[in-house]
Amino acid sequence: MSGSVEPGGVAVRIEIDELRRPEVLALLDEHRTEMFATTCSAESVHALDLDALRADSVTVWTAWLGDEVVGCVALKRIAPQHGELKSMRTTAAARGRGVGAALLSHVLAEAAAAGFTRVSLETGAEDFFAPARRLYERFGFVECPPFGSYRLDPLSVFYTRALSAAEAPA
Repeated sequence: MSGSVEPGGVAVRIEIDELRRPEVLALLDEHRTEMFATTCSAESVHALDLDALRADSVTVWTAWLGDEVVGCVALKRIAPQHGELKSMRTTAAARGRGVGAALLSHVLAEAAAAGFTRVSLETGAEDFFAPARRLYERFGFVECPPFGSYRLDPLSVFYTRALSAAEAPA
């Protein structure tokens, strides 16, 4: 499903992405490159590669301002009613403009509509990830123990959030 939101008065178009457009591939490559450059240990980087993002259990949405991709987010089904946020990213130019909040709001609504009752995520513990952690907390995510196949890692912070059917789009 796609939609349009207006963070900060700017119309952002959000759509499901097939991961074929060069600008989207470049954004995802930038994301993985920065995760490996920012995180102290490669074993603590859990960003999905392109093949993993194209799996049947994953849906990817991209955010656009006109013809420019400004962000992305993925939702991976890890259990029948439990999803995991992956590859949450906004471009440097879009940061602080509400694009991340628009993507997060959209994916949570889509998850609720798909019957998910819980969404969880892993993010970095380093200062670089503090803005992301604040965004997740603002959206009601709370810290939790490692879930799925994750193990306790001092470089990771785990979050979860319950969903209700009322959060699904009408």
